[in-house]
Amino acid sequence: MNVRRLIPATAVAGAVALGLTALSACSTSDAADGGDGGKLKVTASFYPMQFLAERIGGEHVAVTSLTKPGVEPHDLELTPRQIGSISESDYVLYLKGIQPAVDDAIKQSGVKNTVDAATLTTLENHGSEVSGHDHGHEGEEHADEHGHEGEEAHEEHSEGDGHNHGEEGGADPHIWLDPVKYAEVAKGVGKSLEKADPDHAADYEKNTETLVAELDKLNTAYESGLKNTATKTFVTTHSAFGYLAERYGLTQQGIAGIDPEAEPSPARIQEIHTIAEKEKATTVFFETLASDRTAKTLAKDTGLKTGVLDPLEGITDKSRGADYIEVMESNLTALQKALGAK
Repeated sequence: MNVRRLIPATAVAGAVALGLTALSACSTSDAADGGDGGKLKVTASFYPMQFLAERIGGEHVAVTSLTKPGVEPHDLELTPRQIGSISESDYVLYLKGIQPAVDDAIKQSGVKNTVDAATLTTLENHGSEVSGHDHGHEGEEHADEHGHEGEEAHEEHSEGDGHNHGEEGGADPHIWLDPVKYAEVAKGVGKSLEKADPDHAADYEKNTETLVAELDKLNTAYESGLKNTATKTFVTTHSAFGYLAERYGLTQQGIAGIDPEAEPSPARIQEIHTIAEKEKATTVFFETLASDRTAKTLAKDTGLKTGVLDPLEGITDKSRGADYIEVMESNLTALQKALGAK
């Protein structure tokens, strides 16, 4: 799609809305026979979605990620070319609530095979402090309490669509950092790929089973590795680990909120200092894609160490691992060290 950058965003949106109905009609019919060069053309919004699409799609898909390595996903702005590429996809996998620009472009694209990962599991609200000791019922209570906003395309999964996906202080979208929830999403992605490309359904099913087995193994490693620790509290600059904390009986103390660039208030820093002393927390974690300035300042003020806990929003040469599984294993090692695993 050859739209000049000088054209206002509203004009681009209008062009997309007007011009893409025909494109999406083509792309959905292409899905059955494989689309581009015999492969299904898949667009993934950012790394956790890309990883699922590549692992489950295998040799039958050509995956393009809208978020390049090293780019903070929350800040992504799409080029007209990217907006056009979404509309030409056979299948789009994204996570509503993480990237507003992507949500808007997908809504306008008219692509039939569009999957919101948030509809494939249950989203919950997480504040800056998240305790996991009562895990098991909280998700159901949240779902019952707040009702559902299920996507039309995924009515069968609407029980997982809980709240408003992180908008206006709503649900926490960081579901991929809980291997159990990520496995639920993987199963849903596998089923949707089978439907989009029935000719290769058996391979998608097999690839899904393999990946889910790896995620189950990862979950077991976390369960056993974090069962006996000197403290259950960890401090992080990015409150992305609410689901992980809840799953393994930990408490996340976020310096700021779910937005990694948000600056903490002096009152919050003082509060973290008090909590760290009381709960015997040892480490302030920062992430690979954002500045470590806040973590280092807080560590200096409180006498805590610093460490890396990667929210896996992108893989770069600074990542402690080559893919999702490896980086999650590095995160487990970092947590074990910080929490004093026995």
